[in-house]
Amino acid sequence: MTQRLFPEWHPQDAIQLTWPTAESDWAPLLACIEATLEAITVAIARHQAVLITVADTATRERLTTRFAHLGVAAARLRFAVAPSDDTWARDHGPIAVERDGRVVLLDYRFTGWGGKFPAARDDALTRRLAETGCFAVPVESRDLVLEGGAIETDGEGTLLTTEACLLNPNRNPTLDRAAVEARLHEDFGIDRVLWLRHGHLEGDDTDSHIDTLARFCDARTIAYVRCDDPQDPHHGALQAMERELQALRRRDGSPYRLVPLPWPRPCFDPDDGHRLPATYANFLILDGAVLVPTYADPADARALAALAEAFPDRDIVPIDCRSVIRQHGSLHCLTMQLPQGSLSAADATPLEEER
Repeated sequence: MTQRLFPEWHPQDAIQLTWPTAESDWAPLLACIEATLEAITVAIARHQAVLITVADTATRERLTTRFAHLGVAAARLRFAVAPSDDTWARDHGPIAVERDGRVVLLDYRFTGWGGKFPAARDDALTRRLAETGCFAVPVESRDLVLEGGAIETDGEGTLLTTEACLLNPNRNPTLDRAAVEARLHEDFGIDRVLWLRHGHLEGDDTDSHIDTLARFCDARTIAYVRCDDPQDPHHGALQAMERELQALRRRDGSPYRLVPLPWPRPCFDPDDGHRLPATYANFLILDGAVLVPTYADPADARALAALAEAFPDRDIVPIDCRSVIRQHGSLHCLTMQLPQGSLSAADATPLEEER
């Protein structure tokens, strides 16, 4: 049996989103986050389908009408009705692998980033979507606690991650580094794990998810956040992370091509003043485009230019994510790609008890 973890640039069927509700932590910002998700959906739908999980059929009908007004082709939209706790599809969505030439979706445990937040409905969401007929491929449950934002792959057997997350005792306390690597090999066919010891963002609830810090753009290129302000409290740790990235080598011994991303001005919550985790590394790769989070900051243009060089064959599309960081995530955190061949042909049917 051969297995590999799909890189994000593998051809995709759809991007999965989970729509927020007035009962979630988004309640005070609901109009703002819905506007941002609308912009994300419109941008994705220019290239591929969008699978949107909603809490009820009324929301599905409202969004169907809304996206028709926004000019989104009905064929680009899929809806599923299922309950959720929050919107972070990157972490509660399935992780796709290729096994002997076919797609398999793996459903890992999600515990609200180590028990920080309620997550029972999010943890059950992938299984419920499978039951409602969203997926055209097998979905297999795993007992490992693992979030999609915690891992990056080159698609060639190498995985990039952080010690602060994958080795955190709030995730899988009985597993040491060797045991974690063994599970990654077993599930993903990974034979090299590149561990980063340094790097964090204030306001980040994820214990240093790699998708906030450093990302594969292709098998030889890594884009990463660089802090060039010596007065910023992130400066020392991110300089140490930069040195770690410079020391990494590809399988053939050559260094990675590194693409530094600029450091935006500090963003603070307008209510209580705590710092928010603004990062340009939280971009999303689509078929034919890259969606890039922006923050109405002078560094936005430099981030877009840097990623245009890293992705010369894709359109670079800015998405204002000032609303998203209010809940301590950004664009990539809201999304999960579903590779080609994984999505069913029709809308998912609500479970009987939800009708």
